[in-house]
Amino acid sequence: MSTRRPARGRHRPGLPTPAALVAVVLIVAGVGAIAVSSTAQPEPMASGYRALAADTAGDVVATGNTVGTFDVSRDFDRDLLEKQAQQQAEQRDVALGDLVEKTQARAEQLKTNQWVLPVAGYRLTARFGQSSSLWATVHTGLDFAAPSGTTIVSVARGTVKEVSYAGAYGNRTVVTLEDGTEVWYCHQSATRVSAGDPVDPGQPIGNVGSTGNVTGPHLHLEVRPGGGSPVDPEVALAEHGVRA
Repeated sequence: MSTRRPARGRHRPGLPTPAALVAVVLIVAGVGAIAVSSTAQPEPMASGYRALAADTAGDVVATGNTVGTFDVSRDFDRDLLEKQAQQQAEQRDVALGDLVEKTQARAEQLKTNQWVLPVAGYRLTARFGQSSSLWATVHTGLDFAAPSGTTIVSVARGTVKEVSYAGAYGNRTVVTLEDGTEVWYCHQSATRVSAGDPVDPGQPIGNVGSTGNVTGPHLHLEVRPGGGSPVDPEVALAEHGVRA
């Protein structure tokens, strides 16, 4: 009795599943799309970009498949520059106007606060601190010898405190300055102001004379800070930029 071998069956490959078929189709489609895109750009995509081109006049024009176009012309630039220049000119005029006003105000301030010489055409005959038999004590002022009738002016801005005859000082005018300093003008032949009058630097207040204790026509000038003891008028004048 012979023994039959069981028949060896052939192995048949199975059919691909539906999922595998779908994957293959997608891969093939992707490779094809890559190949197409690498060779040429689709016309709709290329036309979507805007190209800026400069025309012969130098204007910038937007071209392409856009919603709107714009044109920046030289006239536009010129108008903008002219407006900016006008604004700058107006600002400069305002700044210059402010500077002029400040300069004028400063000049007026300097003018009202400056000191001047009390007389012109004089010579100094006696200085502060000198001793002589002509004076009961040392000399307390500065003497400006000048012809009788020479105009006397206020050396600084202030208010007339007193106009009177003062013994050895003769006809005397006392002016109180803004800082409280008193200035005495003595031996006048005539006075031109009254108590309470405001005076400015260089304003006439009287005339050189020989009233009181004198040996000749002159102005005896005294400077008394705060109305107290006298100081050297020559030094006081120099401190305010005036050389006697």
